[in-house]
Amino acid sequence: MAGTMCAVDIKDGTGPATSLYINSSAPKPKPHPTDAIVKIKCFGLNRMDLLQREGHYPVPPQAPKTLGVEFSGTIESFGSDAESGFQKGDEVFGLAYGGAYAEYIAVSTHMLMHKPEELSWEQAAGVPETWITASQALYLIGGFAPGKTILWHAGASSVSIAGIQLSRTDKAAAIYVTAGSQEKIDFCVNELGATAGFNYHTQNWSEEILKATGGKGVDIIIDFIGQNYFQGNLDAAARDGRIVNLGAMSGTKLPAGVDIGAFVRKRLRFEGSSLRSRDEEYQGKLRNTLVEHALPKMREGSFKIPIEKIFPWEEVVKAHQLMESNQTKGKIICRID
Repeated sequence: MAGTMCAVDIKDGTGPATSLYINSSAPKPKPHPTDAIVKIKCFGLNRMDLLQREGHYPVPPQAPKTLGVEFSGTIESFGSDAESGFQKGDEVFGLAYGGAYAEYIAVSTHMLMHKPEELSWEQAAGVPETWITASQALYLIGGFAPGKTILWHAGASSVSIAGIQLSRTDKAAAIYVTAGSQEKIDFCVNELGATAGFNYHTQNWSEEILKATGGKGVDIIIDFIGQNYFQGNLDAAARDGRIVNLGAMSGTKLPAGVDIGAFVRKRLRFEGSSLRSRDEEYQGKLRNTLVEHALPKMREGSFKIPIEKIFPWEEVVKAHQLMESNQTKGKIICRID
């Protein structure tokens, strides 16, 4: 077994998309006792990859320096104490703390799932991070229950695409989205089942939410934007509402004049979360929820896994540049041939 492999690396450790290159002498990972070594077919891009590439993401201490947390592939070997239920040669997909932009990855078997034959390698690679993140935000943090209303910001992002479908299936009373174009809003409403959407370039989305809900606001807000949406989220949230913050694409420092009175007046709860920093046991429970709740619907086709574009991994620079353009609807996938 060769001791090296090809993996995406970053010139000088951090930098722009153009600093990415394929290193042909990266060390091949060795499994911990509960790990499997997976030969990767495809990996999915996530916005945290852009931040990590630029040196702005708090990478967990157990993560390798190689980018990437979701993948599909085949099991090559195991550690000494791997979870039963998997065999060499099994087609799998899964979630890792890092290292997916590579020919091989060492990953806990607790975070692997058998790939259904109904899903392509590309589709499977686009499921783990986005669907598990959406499930965590919706159920564990957001406290979703049938009959509640919800707002998914960045409606055409991969996490929100998953979340809209989960909300619809579990009988949300109304599902609202924000997006930057009418095309994205139409996609969320007509193809995914959202109730309505608001263009943040041309509309005051928090005012529109209040109009749409008769002044009540929404019970749950899932936000990736941070600074620019903080006040609007407080305004658009219903009494006893929950605001789940998963990112800060617009920044983390609030401008002068932000009015936090709604926290007390409406009894709001604001909670942030990062899936990647959670321990293996926590992530494993979410994996089981995905397998039991969402995977059957993916197999039958009632849950969609939209893919914006598939790149050969030699074009990873172009893949990152496309994600940075904020023009996508669905996953960006790289394939290793």
